[in-house]
Amino acid sequence: MLDSRWFKAAGVAVALTLASATAAYAAPAPDPAAESTAAVVTLRYDDSRAGGWEEAIAAGVASWNGHVGNVKLVEAAPGTRAEIQIVATSGWPQATLGPVRPGGQARVELGSQAVTEGHDKTRIAAHELGHSLGLPDTKPGPCSQLMSGSSAGTSCTNAVPNAAERARVESAYAGGLASRVPADGRILVDAP
Repeated sequence: MLDSRWFKAAGVAVALTLASATAAYAAPAPDPAAESTAAVVTLRYDDSRAGGWEEAIAAGVASWNGHVGNVKLVEAAPGTRAEIQIVATSGWPQATLGPVRPGGQARVELGSQAVTEGHDKTRIAAHELGHSLGLPDTKPGPCSQLMSGSSAGTSCTNAVPNAAERARVESAYAGGLASRVPADGRILVDAP
């Protein structure tokens, strides 16, 4: 014969089991957007010395920001440190090969000589930013490859990285680990 204490103990055990199961079931699932946001590397750029290139830089930045998810380029507030210094020059475009790290330093020179020869300003800006994100030149190459640069000819206006270029940048900044990957540091000059 079972006494009432057994039923009380069994009832408490069942209630605890049900409460635990309900709490586990009711717990909200992790938010993938929040997880991916945490892994985004933000790089600041300073284009205050790139007069005449503002629209091209904005379009180049928008192209990268619209096509890669784990690294974002943002304009640095006046007086704050920027990882990417963008300047206008009279020579050929050139840039430091990255991937640039948060707190690191890269330089992009947007050279007017390429524009004088007929190359598209937005493509130049996006291409040079691609170097800062870790992409080398792929010369010679077709217009569909942003990193083919001037070898695609003056009629090429494509400023969008292709799937392979996007994947390489995504890999370089995967999991927010760009801070552990040293920048290459070479200067790549984009003369034909």
